[in-house]
Amino acid sequence: MAAGNRKTFGKQLVALALGAALCGYSTGTPAAFAQDALQNFKPNIAEEAKLILSANELVYNKDAEVVSAVGGVQINYAGYKMVSQRVEYNQKTGRLMALGNVELVSPDGSRMYADKLDVTDDFANGFINALRIETTDNTRLVAESGERVDGTQMILNKGVYTACLPCAENPKKPPFWQVKAERVIQNGEKHTIRLEKARFELLGHPLAYVPWIEVPDNTVKRKSGFLFPSFVTAQNLGFGLSVPYYYVISPSSDLTVTGTGYTTQGFLADAEYRQRFENGTHTLRVAGIDQLSPDTFTPGTTDAEEDARGVIASKGDFRINPRWTFGWDVMVQSDNNFARTYELDGLNQTTHSNQVYLTGLGKRNYFDLRSFYFDVQNGDPTNLAEKQQAIVYPVMDYHFVAPQPLAGGEFSADVNLTNLSRSHDDIYSSSGFDRFRGLPGETARLTGELEWKRTYVMPSGVLLTPLLAARGDALALNMDSPNSLDYPAFVYDGNYEDGNSATRAMLTAGIEMRYPILGTTANSTHLFEPIMQIYARPNEPLAGALPNEDAQSFVFDATNLFDRDKFSGYDRIEGGTRANIGFQYTGTFDNGYKLHGIFGQSFQLAGKNSFDSPDLVNVGADSGLEHTRSDYVGLGGIETPQGFAFAASYRLDEKDLDFRRGDLTAGFQTDKFQSQLLYTHIAAQPAYGFADDNDEIQSKATVKFKEYWSVFGGIAWDLNNNVVSRRSVGLSYEDECTIFTIAYVDKRDISGESASDWTIGAKLTFRTLGDINVGTYTDPNTTIYNN
Repeated sequence: MAAGNRKTFGKQLVALALGAALCGYSTGTPAAFAQDALQNFKPNIAEEAKLILSANELVYNKDAEVVSAVGGVQINYAGYKMVSQRVEYNQKTGRLMALGNVELVSPDGSRMYADKLDVTDDFANGFINALRIETTDNTRLVAESGERVDGTQMILNKGVYTACLPCAENPKKPPFWQVKAERVIQNGEKHTIRLEKARFELLGHPLAYVPWIEVPDNTVKRKSGFLFPSFVTAQNLGFGLSVPYYYVISPSSDLTVTGTGYTTQGFLADAEYRQRFENGTHTLRVAGIDQLSPDTFTPGTTDAEEDARGVIASKGDFRINPRWTFGWDVMVQSDNNFARTYELDGLNQTTHSNQVYLTGLGKRNYFDLRSFYFDVQNGDPTNLAEKQQAIVYPVMDYHFVAPQPLAGGEFSADVNLTNLSRSHDDIYSSSGFDRFRGLPGETARLTGELEWKRTYVMPSGVLLTPLLAARGDALALNMDSPNSLDYPAFVYDGNYEDGNSATRAMLTAGIEMRYPILGTTANSTHLFEPIMQIYARPNEPLAGALPNEDAQSFVFDATNLFDRDKFSGYDRIEGGTRANIGFQYTGTFDNGYKLHGIFGQSFQLAGKNSFDSPDLVNVGADSGLEHTRSDYVGLGGIETPQGFAFAASYRLDEKDLDFRRGDLTAGFQTDKFQSQLLYTHIAAQPAYGFADDNDEIQSKATVKFKEYWSVFGGIAWDLNNNVVSRRSVGLSYEDECTIFTIAYVDKRDISGESASDWTIGAKLTFRTLGDINVGTYTDPNTTIYNN
């Protein structure tokens, strides 16, 4: 073994190690088998790097001026490792040759094999025979020969590329898919890769053929051209083919134009412009269609009544500095259902939240300022649901935690400002109860709250946390009185505050006691923690007399049992003296079993119960908290090493233990089978808007019936209406290089406002090549009833 000398023989052997990289390591797209590191023909290696050469014999032919390393040649240089049977350097011709079982291992672990390597010492020209490349991500490239010409072009003859592993039982069997080309030419000046006479093969059979195709190499990050087409099929749209074209405008901007032809509805044009700045990005999207057959949609819907339809959307996000961000997300469309009907990605939500925002995040504080306009997408031609939504301009939240302890405890502050308006009232009656979800007019509220708390660890192990809080609200009111809207059809019995302004305040003194008890056995650990809280407060000021915009949604369960204020927003305040009592438990066992649970109850000890104080939406009605003793709430679960899991969340009536609300989930998972069954029950809350019980069963399952094949399906069944609201079934194939999924989804829309009742979706993914989509496919690993 000898250390290399760069001024003589060692320098030429370095050239061999470098030159062996002439074929690089393909990790890119199909056309780019040579792409990524064909460009790495001449790696950039530090001048101080050391070469180590090992060979059985080192021969110098003085007459022929040929230096040879013979027998078991090994070269290590700058992370590259090469072995060969013989290496020769001709000082006259300046050519370097490696012969016999040449193998090069790159620093990233990729491997190149060849029978013969012949290059000039300036790397301008070279030849390699019987090339094979294997990368660390299991992509493979084989070529009969490779040649470098004039230092600018790399030519591979009869190349074959695949990302599939060879069959272990029969290595000569064709891979699941592969791409073949008569010639692959990389042009170092144009930075392109050209495939001549290329064909795509599936299971050894030709599937597609192109005379030639030219794509950018890996040095070109963005280049104009057509992208992969996709397909869609839906009941009222027909079959559609989408062809996108990507156009590079400048180094910081580009445009994607997509044309989709539907057999039923005609041609849809969709263009998206993107601009990147030093501190952020902006996107502008425009789409439109002139429907050929709007009568195929459900009569009386927006989809059936509109011909020319379109949308304009803009989205921006800018970082002002490391702590502050400004942005927006807005959409304007010709009608209220276009983007959802045509499944425009990113714009097809049931409710699209248009917003403008400013956010700041510090080490111990944050600031968030947003304005909202809610675009409700449905088939109602009157667009009533959207008109009933409030316009929020703005809502501001600020949270601050003092950097230094105050009296040994944590001091924090919260500020909320909400300003909104509504042009249409949102009133309806359910089971004889009138609910005023929105009043026309404007309202503004400024809320500030201070909180101090400190935790003491007692000698007995008890954790005591005293708490003090003070809150104040100032309101500007300019909303119509509920009884001035449609009296006597709708009547509000509460004492609504009809002045121009109002104020309220709340003081809280509380204490929490926790006593964690840890128990261990020879094979298990158990943590049992009793919890008790008492919060003393005056009655809620102006309960039911003020608008309720952000505290309408309310569910009492084990997750908010120990919250100081259980209302979901600032418009309501929990008042009176209340105690929350319960415990939580966690158990782990050496055999893999896991248990967890929470159980408890809340008590109104003194003062007026806020949940028994009706407001415009009766938010506390039948919630389980409206009585002195609340309903029992809890959750629990068990996980087993066999793959079985069970979880339950429940609320039981405090008098007769009737099941009021909750869900039961059972799941089982093995290598061959996955399933989940979910039962949800919500008892009727007539005053809160739910006239009847709501019971639903949702289920999904996946069965792997062969090595790569599986079938999946799911169902959602409305037990009260005896309606299957959603069902799906699909087939999936997945191996190391290919994923294929096809699914049929049938949704029943009782309101008749959806564009489609059923859809067929499919996705075919060739690893490293790309995706081919047909519609919106259903992933078997997601819950089938999600929209």
